[in-house]
Amino acid sequence: MASSEQQYIDLYAESRQALFGHSAEVMNALRDTAFEDFKRQGFPSRKVERYKYTDMQALFAPNYGLNLNRLDIPVNPYEVFRCDVPNLSTSLYFVVNDMFYKRALPKATLPEGVIVDSLCDSASKYPELIKRYYGKIAATGQDAITALNTMLAQDGLFVYVPKNVKLSRAVQVINILRSDVDLMVNRRVLIVLEEGAEAKFLFCDDSADDRRFLSTQVIEAYVGENASLDLYCLEETHLKNTRVSNVYIEQQASSRVNHDVITLHNGITRNMLNLTFQGQGAECWCNGCVIADSTQQVDNNTLIDHAVPHCDSHELYKYVLDEKAVGAFAGKVLVRHDAQKTTSEEVNQNLCMTRQAHMYTQPMLEIYADDVKCSHGSTVGQLNDAALFYMQQRGIDEHEAKLLLEFAFVGEVIDNIQLEPLRDRLHYLVEKRFRGELGNCVNCKLRH
Repeated sequence: MASSEQQYIDLYAESRQALFGHSAEVMNALRDTAFEDFKRQGFPSRKVERYKYTDMQALFAPNYGLNLNRLDIPVNPYEVFRCDVPNLSTSLYFVVNDMFYKRALPKATLPEGVIVDSLCDSASKYPELIKRYYGKIAATGQDAITALNTMLAQDGLFVYVPKNVKLSRAVQVINILRSDVDLMVNRRVLIVLEEGAEAKFLFCDDSADDRRFLSTQVIEAYVGENASLDLYCLEETHLKNTRVSNVYIEQQASSRVNHDVITLHNGITRNMLNLTFQGQGAECWCNGCVIADSTQQVDNNTLIDHAVPHCDSHELYKYVLDEKAVGAFAGKVLVRHDAQKTTSEEVNQNLCMTRQAHMYTQPMLEIYADDVKCSHGSTVGQLNDAALFYMQQRGIDEHEAKLLLEFAFVGEVIDNIQLEPLRDRLHYLVEKRFRGELGNCVNCKLRH
């Protein structure tokens, strides 16, 4: 057993009592099974297809501190971070490290029956509801990182939207990493939209301190029949941050999902999406935008499982890599035997601005049905010399011309965002990022 796994095995054995004592029974019920699954699998090596582009052993090898005893970490989230989006009215919540922040809750009341609360507290208040969904699609026996998160996570966020309830305001969640020492964080998110429900979420990740952070996150989202989910995930941390996020989405008949992942600034990021169609007539749009330079690394891995007929999926991921940045995209669309009348489109386009930047891309189709319309493709290249020359001939200097072309390149992803104020704000932030104005300091904030 490699040392990177052994330290977590030893940690669980030594800290099991603290983990159980500071969490809820529903979450504790899965810990021992997750622990055995983690011991059996170990961290995935590069020989594992879905992890071939990121060395997970190396990411988890350093020894980080953990707040297993749930000590209160002093922070005023409003002073640390405001992911301001002008003209976007949201219900604003905070998660500090992996603990739901209860001291600053929105004053606006939620519709009757809607729950936005600590996952740990909700598991105590509504044990049968949480038990029905928690850990059902995030299978610990199939992924070691999910197993590790399940055995160590003690809190996070729970969102429940009852049948036919439509949230008029977006739910904005600010994930703040705050510590005086190097810290590992294990965060859990459970989202349940019942039949006909509609909700929009904006998750913003930020680091408040110049420390090394390692965060694992597992999001489980259940989207009921005719329900609609918009899930936007925005990362703007720093070079010392390592983020490993696994998102599991299950869609029922005639449901709609829009999932966008925007990485503006980071250290090492590994995002995995598992989306499954369980009911006919469902559709999803999965988009990603990555802007990376220095030694930043971003690895996006997606699996869209067409398990039933008459579903549509659309994927568009774009990367702009500068200096010594490394990017990876591996996307697989699985169309099962009975999934006739499937429509799927998968596109990955990438710009490498220097010879030192590297991009790995692997779009894949695995099709077992014969009446489908599926396409996939990827490109890796540099800026168009003819376009640069054309712009310079019209008085635009080379540097500004490059910025305009980069901005236009990723603009297609930003334009797909359905929340107009967020879309406008991201256009502004992306331009600042290309101009180096978000990456000049380790604690840059997304402020208005």
